[in-house]
Amino acid sequence: MRFKLEHRIGVKASPSEVWALISDLEGWKAWNPIHPEVSGELRFGARLTVTEALPGQAPDVITPEVIDWVPDSHIHWRDKTAGGLVRRLRYLEIQTLSETGCIFSNGEIYDGLGTRFISRPMRQALQRGFTELGEAVKATVEARLSVAQGDAA
Repeated sequence: MRFKLEHRIGVKASPSEVWALISDLEGWKAWNPIHPEVSGELRFGARLTVTEALPGQAPDVITPEVIDWVPDSHIHWRDKTAGGLVRRLRYLEIQTLSETGCIFSNGEIYDGLGTRFISRPMRQALQRGFTELGEAVKATVEARLSVAQGDAA
């Protein structure tokens, strides 16, 4: 069984401004509600150490592998849980609309025999977490731009 959970949100900022936020892994603790701690680096095959703190769930530490990343575009990592019975592809993606606007998407694609055991409450927690992350990206980037534009005036 395979399923996907995703959140998409428009951001009044350039893709490079969104990229500057999401590619700064050290800075995630300041704004990222579902990944409050992350260490490692964005490079192919690198292992990250990520704390997942989904709404209503106990925090969990995972060690996903970075499988792809492209500046101003996306970060993808994969992880296995439940003894390899659940495979997860996590993505944070930026879709360019204009020089001053983009769509930020984040979510996961789940695959494997164990996916049928992922409960409805867990799926709801995941969806809430992805929504919170998307809204945090939008709010943080747009606030930074507002401050920068205020400084320029």
